[in-house]
Parts: sequence; C-alpha cells; structure tokens
Amino acid sequence: MMTQCLNPNCLKQNRAENQFCEKCGGKLLLRDRYRALSMIGEGGFGRTFKACDEDKPSKPFCVIKQFLPQVQGTANQEKAAELFNFEAKRLETLGSHPQIPELFAYFTQEGRQYLVQEFIDGENIQKELERNVFTEEQIKELLADLLPVLQFCHEKQVIHRDIKPENIIRRNSDRALVLVDFGAAKFVTDPSLSVGTAIGSPGYQSPEQSLGKATFASDIYGLGSTCIHLLTGVNPRDLFDAYEDKWLWRDRLPEAISDELAQILDKMLQRSLDQRYKSAEEVLAALNPPRSAKHNRNVVLESDKGIDYTHLRDLLAEGKWQEADEETAKKMLEVMNRKSLPFIRRKDIENFPAKDLSTIDHLWVEYSNGHFGFSVQARIYEKLGGTKKYNKKIWEVFGDFVGWRKQGVWMNKSNEYLALNKNQFPSYNLLHGYLPTTALLCFRGMMPSFLVLCYDVFLYVGYYILVSILLVSILVPLVFVGFFSLYLLDVDLESEILDGFLGVMMSIGILIGGWVMTWRYFKDRDSKPPFHSLLSHKGLNPVK
Repeated sequence: MMTQCLNPNCLKQNRAENQFCEKCGGKLLLRDRYRALSMIGEGGFGRTFKACDEDKPSKPFCVIKQFLPQVQGTANQEKAAELFNFEAKRLETLGSHPQIPELFAYFTQEGRQYLVQEFIDGENIQKELERNVFTEEQIKELLADLLPVLQFCHEKQVIHRDIKPENIIRRNSDRALVLVDFGAAKFVTDPSLSVGTAIGSPGYQSPEQSLGKATFASDIYGLGSTCIHLLTGVNPRDLFDAYEDKWLWRDRLPEAISDELAQILDKMLQRSLDQRYKSAEEVLAALNPPRSAKHNRNVVLESDKGIDYTHLRDLLAEGKWQEADEETAKKMLEVMNRKSLPFIRRKDIENFPAKDLSTIDHLWVEYSNGHFGFSVQARIYEKLGGTKKYNKKIWEVFGDFVGWRKQGVWMNKSNEYLALNKNQFPSYNLLHGYLPTTALLCFRGMMPSFLVLCYDVFLYVGYYILVSILLVSILVPLVFVGFFSLYLLDVDLESEILDGFLGVMMSIGILIGGWVMTWRYFKDRDSKPPFHSLLSHKGLNPVK
C-alpha cells in the first residue's frame, strides 16, 4: 500500500513507511494521523483522496477532501472557501444519519483546508446505470430509501442542492443508498448563500435553484431528475423540450412503467413550485397511499393474555396515529399487569408475551405501510450498528434518528406528538420509526415523568437507608468485639472515647452507604434502557 503526497504540485506515490515525500519533502501524514492512499476524485473546489486513520488499531479507511479551488478572482475564491467551510458544518450537523457520511475532522495544515469524513465502501449508481437502466421496482426502492434521508436533511434545515446519480452510493455492507457530497448544500438560514448563488448540476437543477432561490422542493426536483435518468439512461437535459416547455421522458422509456409512478415523477418534476411536491413526506405519502379500512380490518388479533386489540386496530385503520400510540401503551401495560404504574421495566419487556408483541407490531406495520412499528425500529437500530449488547452512544444516535431525542435531551411522553394528519401519513416533522413511542415509558436513560421521578427518589432513598443500616449493623458489632478484646486485656478506656468511636463508625457507615447509593443510582441511570431489550425480543425479528 502506497502513500499519496498531498502537495498539489507533486502528488507522488511514496512507500507506505515514508513520513516525508521522496520528491518534494512534504509531510505525508495529516495531523500525524491521516495517510492519503490514492486520489479518487477531482472537482471545482478540490481533490478527494482515499485514506486511512493511522491512530486506530484497525487503520480504517476514510476520505480526505482537500480544498483546492479552480476558480479565478479573489471574490470567487473567498466564496469557494466559504462553501468548503459550510460543507464541514453541514456534515457535522447531519453525520448522525447512517446514510450520510460522518465528519471526523476539519482543519488547516500548511495553509490548506482539509476535511476528513467516513469512507463509504461501494459504487455510485451512475456506474450501475452504465451497466443497465433501472426498472420501476428499483426506482420505487430508491425513492423509499432516499426520501427519508432527504426528510432528515430538511428537518435539520439543510438543502442538498446537488442530487444526481454520482452523489448516491450503494454501500456494499448493507446495500443501503448513501447521499454524499454536501459541498453544494446550504442551510436554509445561510445569509451568504441566499438569492443569487446558483449552485448545482445542469439537468438536475430546478428552475428556482438556477436563479439562486433553492428550497426543500428543489431537492425533490433533483431526485425526480435522477429517477428519469435512471429509467431512460438519458441525461435529463435531453429529456426536456424548452420550446414546448414540457418533459419528454415518457417517450424515451425502454420499458413501460405504471401510470401511478409516472404521475408521481411528473409531479416531482413540475417546473412550478406551486404544482410540485413541497416535501419528501408528500412523495412518500403518494408512494404509499392509505389502505382501505375494510381491507386492513382483516388482520388477525392474537393474544396469550386474552387482550382485545380491536380498538387499536380500528384507530390505526382510521389513521388516528396519536390515539393509536396512546392505546398501544395502555394495552402493553395491561398485558404486563402494570396499569397502576405507567412505566416499563426491563423485566417487563423480557417477559412480554411474544404473540402479543407480534400482534401489536404487525398492526402498526400493516396500517403505516411499513413506516412505523417495533420491527421497523429494530431494523433502524441494527442499521445504526446496534446489537443485543447495549451501547450508550449508538442508543443516543438511535434516539436522534427516530426523533425521541432532541438537542441531547430525551423527550417526555406527554406533549410530544408532532403534526399528524388524519387518514394519511404523518406530515413533515414525523420521522421514520417515530411511532409507537412506547419506549418513552422506559425511564432508564430517558427523561422521566414526575410520577416516575417520585418513584425513583423513593426507591433510591429506601435503598440508601437499607445499605446504611446494613453497614452500621456490621460495623457496630465489630467495634464492640474490639472493645471487649481490649477489656479482656485489662485496657482502661473512657466511656467518652467509646461513645465517640461508635459515633465515628456510624458516620462512616452512613457515608459509605451514601456513596454506594449514589454509585448505584448513576450506574442504573446509565445502564441499558428497558426498551433496548424489546429490539431483540423473540416476538420480532430480533437484533443479533
């Protein structure tokens, strides 16, 4: 394995053990840590290198992006530098999503800017297209995979602005699609990238974006353009008739597609913002229209505890998501015979009947068309790297991903229902896997309700008292044995000394008890949340 020199005027391949370039003498490692291996791309703003992280034992691959603008003029170079800086900020904001590369570092070395990000092992779908055009089923899968990613970006107020086949990589490990190259992306509130900054790729760029007025709907247009390119094998620039002001992509299809999908793509490609989908959620709703209540009510409702799930089924069939979520919590507490204390313990989850859990999950998955459900949450958790073994960091990323944790704080169960549309998919704010929110009843590792907090205080104060009594009951007899031994040895001790020593021993016992109680409290607070056990429950397709 060779080491690539990063000097723009050199770029010599060096031996792996070299610390300095054999040709120009430049330092080969960035921050004495990141070793460039080979150049994998070059664009208007710089070069991209495949690299490895020498600080980690496994020396994992990563990507180095070197800022090297090809633009002329001071103003243009300053704008390019600003865009590079913003890319780092956007990656930091979005990096918790498993289908967006994570930012590892951003720094300046020897007068040049660099960012280091996650390496995605796979190939972009432009290369897949070069082998064969996509089928209707493949396009539906692509939309189902990428629309939630766009939803996440837009939730974070980020517009990508350069969606095209080259910027979508199919990861080899799980075949998931990863959205890359946020160099053209912008925050909605970026003052420096407002009206007048026209960035994007011809053919995929919406009319308003070409005028420097990109919106969330501009990404919908870019994704629609990508889809018709994949279906026809023809660049979108050659699929639009500017004289007739209309798309001709249907005429270039090598294989017919359903009118339903064609209409969705047509609406994604509307030149007018008023006629185009406004959000990724709207496109998802069109791809997965609500099913008829008559069809859905045929779901079998099995229970080992004799629980009636008819009302839950009816609420879900009618699209009453908030009421269904509340009913789910009630039914789960009823199954566990814990209606008097509205929270769940790990033991309750582990002993939950598999048949009942499967019924509840199936109802949610069935009526949301796979958007919600415990098994949906389990797959998301597994995709994020979660296993049966609890990992606090992954658990927190999972909470961020499904929307249960915001700005580092776990949500309360109450007052946290976002905009829900009756009889259709939840609108705009609701993330994939958000419901059911029964997990928020699990207070370990999540913000407790007042009732749970009271129970918690009572539990640990009682534990503290018991530990203190136990320690004192052990220490005091030992003290008496010691003094009795001294008495037998005819050692004269004042009663005040004896009383003082007993007082000290009791104080030590109480202090040790307090320390043990505090340690146990924070250990439990940081231990595996009960809901984590549900993700590997035998009633679902378990996380391994």
